[in-house]
Amino acid sequence: MSRIGKLPISLPKGVEVSISDNNVVTTKGPLGTLNQNIDSSIKVKLEGETLILSRESDQKRHKALHGLYRALIANMVKGVSEGFKVVQEVIGVGYKAQAQGQILELALGYSHNIYLELPEEIKIETQTEKGKNPLIIMTCYDKQLLGQVAAKIRSLRKPEPYKGKGIRFQGEVIRKKAGKAAAK
Repeated sequence: MSRIGKLPISLPKGVEVSISDNNVVTTKGPLGTLNQNIDSSIKVKLEGETLILSRESDQKRHKALHGLYRALIANMVKGVSEGFKVVQEVIGVGYKAQAQGQILELALGYSHNIYLELPEEIKIETQTEKGKNPLIIMTCYDKQLLGQVAAKIRSLRKPEPYKGKGIRFQGEVIRKKAGKAAAK
């Protein structure tokens, strides 16, 4: 069996999981509700306080889907109970980030500021301390949505390899290149 797929998913207190006849798994928790369509070759069983996934056969496709859906459902359970958090740093002289409700305003060295409207599910805050890089802190119960929005923000000004200016995830290491050598 798939190493990931065969692991049972334990449900924390306050999380309810329902499985409909047309293979839709719904998780409800204190932070929100998430739905996931499951392939018909994967069966989901609720046994007490654990979820167990099984597959029809040992075909390569079924093995891949087994691990995939187990990971997606585990992320749903963790999301509605604890939530997920992404922290991004804005690095560069004059680069700024400011949140006003669900609108993120970014000054990234372009001739204009960038205004990005975020989905209602995402809670955003920015921190700007003197002598430190501005931080963008996002929390959400949907890991897929949070990752997609974080990737979109990062794509507005990717870190460049010479000085490292741009938007990066906190703790991300950028491989730097040596600059042009001086002529003798």
